[in-house]
Amino acid sequence: MRDLSDWKGRPAPKPVTIEGRYVRIEPYGRAMHLQALWNDAFGGMAINPLLKYFSQDDFSGIEDFDAWLSGVQQKSGWITEVFRDKATGNIVGMANYMRADPANGVVEVGGVAHGAAMARSPLSTEAHYLMARHVFEDLGYRRYEWKCHSENQPSRTTAARLGFTFEGIFRQHMVSKRANRDTAWYSMIDSEWPLLKAAFERWLSADNFDGQGRQKRRLEEIREELATKEQT
Repeated sequence: MRDLSDWKGRPAPKPVTIEGRYVRIEPYGRAMHLQALWNDAFGGMAINPLLKYFSQDDFSGIEDFDAWLSGVQQKSGWITEVFRDKATGNIVGMANYMRADPANGVVEVGGVAHGAAMARSPLSTEAHYLMARHVFEDLGYRRYEWKCHSENQPSRTTAARLGFTFEGIFRQHMVSKRANRDTAWYSMIDSEWPLLKAAFERWLSADNFDGQGRQKRRLEEIREELATKEQT
């Protein structure tokens, strides 16, 4: 844990562009990204099954999606970041910096939606690595959170794979789609970041993939190996 005797808080997150090897993260712009997210990344009305565990009601069309996305940015202060596949130039997903607490150096990544093109590829891993790196290294934050519906097992699996630590279940945390939602809380903190970063970078290196683009070693395996070495 860092020395906090001179802690003065940190700046609030702002829209940011981040370049990776596989993915480019860029701030959401309605004119540039709305249609691409709705049609290309999320498959139009196929978005509703994809966002099953989001708290808002199902969308009736792109107008609903537009209104929701504009609302969470303007009213809730979410910073929407869009994922672009650098190989194809296509928009493939999104995530948001949300519920920022600059005074304490805490922010959550939420509203995460990976389109089909992100499956079984390095895109999602690199996107979340880049977003976490920005939080810890550029903003100097102390804590990065991931929260999801307790029944959303794919999200929980992803959080654990990325290196977030499970902290427990907040019972009856909110009403989601007119039903109770118990929320699973995960986090990573600044003291963990050097090891998490090293694991991400080893996993993302070109020599970790074969000629068909398949991983040779799992991210969890690399992280466990680094943690063991650190302890000896």
